[in-house]
Amino acid sequence: MPSAENLSPRTPEGKEALAAIVADPGRAVVALDFDGTLAPIVADPEQARAHPGAVPALARLAPHLAAVAVVTGRPAGVAVRYGGFAGVPGLERLVVLGHYGAERWDARTGEVRAPGEHPGVTAVRSELPGFLDRIGAWRGTWIEDKGGRAVAVHTRRTDDPDAAFRALREPLAELADRHGLVVEPGRYVLELRPPGVDKGVALAGYLRETAAGSVLYGGDDLGDLAAFAAVRTLREQGLPGLLVAAAGTPETPADLTAQADLTVPGPEGVVALLDALADAIG
Repeated sequence: MPSAENLSPRTPEGKEALAAIVADPGRAVVALDFDGTLAPIVADPEQARAHPGAVPALARLAPHLAAVAVVTGRPAGVAVRYGGFAGVPGLERLVVLGHYGAERWDARTGEVRAPGEHPGVTAVRSELPGFLDRIGAWRGTWIEDKGGRAVAVHTRRTDDPDAAFRALREPLAELADRHGLVVEPGRYVLELRPPGVDKGVALAGYLRETAAGSVLYGGDDLGDLAAFAAVRTLREQGLPGLLVAAAGTPETPADLTAQADLTVPGPEGVVALLDALADAIG
């Protein structure tokens, strides 16, 4: 478990934000990615589950805060199930922003609000199997249907995940463009989804909604860079923000750790940070 001294931000902006969160937690929002941040990365995304300490730590911390949000590319309902967030005392104000904010689950109602299926996603879902076969996709490449708002192609199970990822990036970008979609790269995954939604847009909108006085955002992958950028923009406007990189494996993007105010060792480090915050506030 990381020591307390290793949970101190390395930047002045991070130190300022941490002090603001502790001084006035009732106006603070803690927002976190799911896979790689609250849940360890696993070969099969359907087997991902929150770190055993994540929900207890969030339940200790959340009652002191304005809100807690999980911001994820997964469907909101899936993140709720895999996280074990429903019906937990202390998490009554938890919100899950799924599909990069296109879906929303609210613990107060237990309901998911979601738009209809995007027609481009419908078309790509139908076309992808034959498309991958025609371009000679590497053996072990597989498709994940993300519930009507996105389709993802994974290369982790191939013999050479990096080479397979590089080989697929341009063809999938062309396929996405034909159907009015964009490609969001991640850790051995290329996700085809509608434009105009990302974690930065989702996070900024939620912070406006909650009239947050400070924010902590933690993530581990390329998709979290948009949220990092949103927090930096808000810092320029006077909102204290702490950026946390959950660097659990060598696969964590260097851009993410370089921009972070604080780096912790994956979900275990995130849990330690949440517990440390709860101790400092309580």
